[in-house]
Amino acid sequence: MVEIKRHTSFERTRQDHQRELIEDYVEEIAVLRAEHGEARASDLAERLGVSTAAVSKVITRLRTEGLVEARPYRGIFLTDEGQTLAEKVAERHQVVLNALLALGVPEHVAVADSEGIEHHCSDETVAAMRRFLVEHQQQSD
Repeated sequence: MVEIKRHTSFERTRQDHQRELIEDYVEEIAVLRAEHGEARASDLAERLGVSTAAVSKVITRLRTEGLVEARPYRGIFLTDEGQTLAEKVAERHQVVLNALLALGVPEHVAVADSEGIEHHCSDETVAAMRRFLVEHQQQSD
């Protein structure tokens, strides 16, 4: 068994939690833009189950980090960097979801679990899940 200093794992988890909010927002902005052509604060609030004031606070943070542009009365738009992050998050989410389903997790549970797990998987773990899915698919064929 590999021995890891526990404080290192806790630190990574804290960082993952801080990044989780940002990732959820950029992913949902991308989904809203794809579905409706625009993302508005009120739509984000409804989808994420938070107040519009909470959305405004996060959008300010996303703007500061260079992930979105928000213009009064014009909606919220992802920058190139924001779009790249949204695509990475969506792809990672799909890999985690597919891996859970391949393991036999019931769909309703896999959908709920993947929403949280996706933010805590390293690139190495996602790569391993991809390899597992390829092997699983080959065994199924």
